[in-house]
Amino acid sequence: MSGQTSELMIAVYEHPYIVRLCHWLTALSLTMLIGSGMEIFRAFPSFGSKIPERDMIAVPDWIGFGGWLGGALQLHLTFMWLFAAAGLLYVMYQIASGNYRQVLFARADIGGVWPMFRHYFLFGPKPRIDATYNPLQKLAYTLAIFLAALSLVTGIALYKPVQCAGIVWLLGGFRLVRFEHFVAMLGFLSFIPGHLIMVAIHGWNNFVSMLSGWKAGGSPTRTSA
Repeated sequence: MSGQTSELMIAVYEHPYIVRLCHWLTALSLTMLIGSGMEIFRAFPSFGSKIPERDMIAVPDWIGFGGWLGGALQLHLTFMWLFAAAGLLYVMYQIASGNYRQVLFARADIGGVWPMFRHYFLFGPKPRIDATYNPLQKLAYTLAIFLAALSLVTGIALYKPVQCAGIVWLLGGFRLVRFEHFVAMLGFLSFIPGHLIMVAIHGWNNFVSMLSGWKAGGSPTRTSA
């Protein structure tokens, strides 16, 4: 029948395979690194002197992966390499594709952070977005990249403190490196809930796009029947 119109929703290829692979490898690695890291921290839950030892916090037994210090260390080192490989692959892809310009936070994005925060967390009006990622997303992703670099540098310094004595000295000494490594973990623990909230707000199609690459619900096109 002529004269009738309908709308077709366009599916957009939003996340390339390499981005999706790095995302899920990082999610798995972070889960294992945080869990095993907490088990390692349970062995000496302090940043002070070991003699006399004064525990900063009492970490519950049920928190942590590995079952014991040796097992946790093996898990931590194994997934450290996976985390590093995924991060290196992601950075190389972003540089090679030029996509890093859409992800990294820039000075021009500063003014857009508060309006997006207000929209996400205070139910404010949705600002107009003309880019792939909004300013708050770009700030979060840029901080995540910084935290990843910090966790790797401090982690390697803790793993090989003699071979990396220069790095340990630059970072303030072994005790401070342990603290900086712990702060990086706290940063990720702060990033993850915010990231999940953003995913939930953007809807199911946004989550599916990180599995298949395709995101339904793009700009509709009108067709005549």
